Amino acid sequence: MNSLVVFYFLAAFFQKNCSEFLPPTSNIGVGASKVVGAKMYFDGDPKCLKKYWKYWEGPRLSAQMPVKWPLVKDPDGSPGAVMSSKDPDPNALKGLYGSADLVTKDVFRDFRAHVEFLVRKPGGNSGVYLQNRYEIQILDGDSTTHGMAAIINEQAAPYFIYNGIGKWNAYDINFRAARFKDGNLVEQPRVTIYFNGTKIHQDEEIQQVWGGINSGIDGGNNGGKGITDKPGGLKLQSEGHEVLYRNIWIKKMNFKFPSTDF
Repeated sequence: MNSLVVFYFLAAFFQKNCSEFLPPTSNIGVGASKVVGAKMYFDGDPKCLKKYWKYWEGPRLSAQMPVKWPLVKDPDGSPGAVMSSKDPDPNALKGLYGSADLVTKDVFRDFRAHVEFLVRKPGGNSGVYLQNRYEIQILDGDSTTHGMAAIINEQAAPYFIYNGIGKWNAYDINFRAARFKDGNLVEQPRVTIYFNGTKIHQDEEIQQVWGGINSGIDGGNNGGKGITDKPGGLKLQSEGHEVLYRNIWIKKMNFKFPSTDF
């Protein structure tokens, strides 16, 4: 056992709280280590789930605390648990979005985020919501503006970048919140996204919240166009499908200019 391996084992052993330990890799793509200043929100330690996450208290919420998203073994054999979006809470078994969605307790305006996901079965469906408003879709088998890696209903993504069923994928995201002056919207939110290390959305404006009141913050305001300045968490959608998540970290940012490019 070489010295680097010994170091990793010791670091994991002595970590008392939610671990922020990950092997050093690049900062983009599957297995990415967190950037300086980022906070680890889930790395396989069960304490992360309790400490940093809660159910989104939307109008369709039917699951009850504590969070019941299962922690399971990583299919690729990596150490640490991964969490499944198929919530077993009997009140959430209908699989309706908004009934058992998981959201960070921390809220954000501008941020950089890294999220890894794995779809277990054909047609697997979930989503990553930026600021609990804007969905970056996870949907196996769909390459449309409602499909895999799309900025939902606005910008489709190249489907071939998706690694497929049973394999890990990664979203790396720079997000800039909408800007307001005297209570009026003056700049739309913007996002740049890398999917498995390839840039798929470059500094795109997001036009509205989709999915209605059950989808996220402001979904019921003027058909989703009534965006407000309220910050929101990073949300993971539970829609009755088994989509796994791991290695989630977020860094608060302040993009002074209307650009999110990496």
